[in-house]
Parts: sequence; structure tokens; C-alpha cells
Amino acid sequence: MADQIKIVVSDLDGTLLPSMGEVSKKNYECLEQLKKSNITRVIATGRTLYSAMAVLPEDFPIDYLIFSSGAGIMRWETKELIYSQQIEAEEVLELSKILVDHEIDFMILDPIPNNHQFWYYKSGNKNQDFDRRLNLYKQFSTPVGNISDTKRDACQILAILPNKVDWFEEIKTKFDDIKIIRATSPLDHESIWMEIFPLHISKGHGCEWLCNQLGLSANDSFVIGNDYNDIDLLEWGKHSYVVENAPHELKDKYQVTESVIDDGFALAVEKVLSECTVR
Repeated sequence: MADQIKIVVSDLDGTLLPSMGEVSKKNYECLEQLKKSNITRVIATGRTLYSAMAVLPEDFPIDYLIFSSGAGIMRWETKELIYSQQIEAEEVLELSKILVDHEIDFMILDPIPNNHQFWYYKSGNKNQDFDRRLNLYKQFSTPVGNISDTKRDACQILAILPNKVDWFEEIKTKFDDIKIIRATSPLDHESIWMEIFPLHISKGHGCEWLCNQLGLSANDSFVIGNDYNDIDLLEWGKHSYVVENAPHELKDKYQVTESVIDDGFALAVEKVLSECTVR
């Protein structure tokens, strides 16, 4: 018997939502059709709750929003927060010391749902992408005056590095018992965003938690992404796709659909559903 698809999970930026654009009519209609087919619709994004809701209309056709790379989950229809995790203050302090020692610029995001607010540390080195994000959310930011300011509960720590993969991998080895997620900057599309979370946080883990609540499993899933922070999601899913605009490392490993601007999401969903027996 063919697989059944009962849950569809999509990354947002670069997968469903083009840069400086909006969700296409075909992709939007695909989400609406999934509801008629009794299929649960989920967006899994690295955006904070504040940032995600700034680009998604209140009536956007999804059932759940997994945000901050899996640190929080919202039931979309009621806007009820059903899951959240954080890093405790003592650990945030220790993590911050490592970053300061290596002259890395970083932001400490407040616990959910206020994780658009943050404290920030600047090393003094040139970092245009860091400055760009700081300027975008300047009204929500507070500078770190001394290291004791970093001793605070946090949803995550966001460090912004130049596009030097070897350096990212080297810095990653300095941390123990914590989740390090690599993402490409959505601002300059080049810098590396090092996202530091509690150990078991990822988009894939968020999907696993949600499926447990809904009585579903990874075997019921279709997932799609476009960047390195989608790897845990792509590894978790049964039918995993990336859009054509994804990095070559991902396209070499997963099935590939059209780009974000060519309705890749809808085309991949249609292809998989045509091959599967749907509930």
C-alpha cells in the first residue's frame, strides 16, 4: 500500500516566501487545497514569532507555526502558544564568555514570546550583517555593558559570522551539550548565522513533538526547505524536498523541485500526493 500524507511542513523564507516578495497564488491555493484533503499544514521557520507574524496574515492558510527553528510552536487559528523552550541564565553566561573570548558578535534573544527583544554584544570588528539586523530591530535592543549582563534566560543566542565555513566549524567545537544550527543570513544571503539553542531544539524536533500531539508520525509527512537550518527537518521527514535555489550540498542529497519563484512548493506537493494514497 502506498504511503499516506497527513502532514505537510514547509520552511518559509526562500521556500514558500521569496525574498522581497509574497507567497504565490499557486502556493497559496495549494495550502488551501491541503485543508480540503484533511492534511495538517505547518510552517517551520527560523524567524522569531514577531518576525513571522509580520509577514504572515492572520488568516494565512496553515494550522501550526513552528518558529525560532523549533523553540516555539503556535496553533495558528487561535494564536495559542503550545510549546516553548529556553536556555537558563547560568548557561547563557557561560556560552557568552566563549563568544566574547573569540571576538564574535552575538545577540541574546529573550524567552518566547518576547524573543524579538534582545541584548547584544559587539566585538568592534567590522560586521555589516550584524549591524543590519541590529538596525532592523534597534527599538528592541539593549547593549551588553559587561559580561554579567549576559546572565539571563534566553530563547537562543544568535552569533553572526562572515561566510567562512571552516571558522564556523572550528567555533562549533568550542561548545558542549548545546544545539548549534547553521543558517544563511536572510539579510545579505551570505553571512553565516550561528543559532545556539537548547540541545534538543530543531525544526525536525519541533515536528516530532507536534506529530506526537496529533497522533501522527514522520512516515505521514512531506517536508520541504532551502537552507542548512532545514537539514534536521529534511532528515526527519519521509518525503523530503528542497527548492532549486537551495545550496548544492542539499540538492545533491534530497529530491529537488522548482525554485521558490517558480511554485516549487506546490509542484512538489502535487507530485508527492499523486504518488501516495491520501487519507
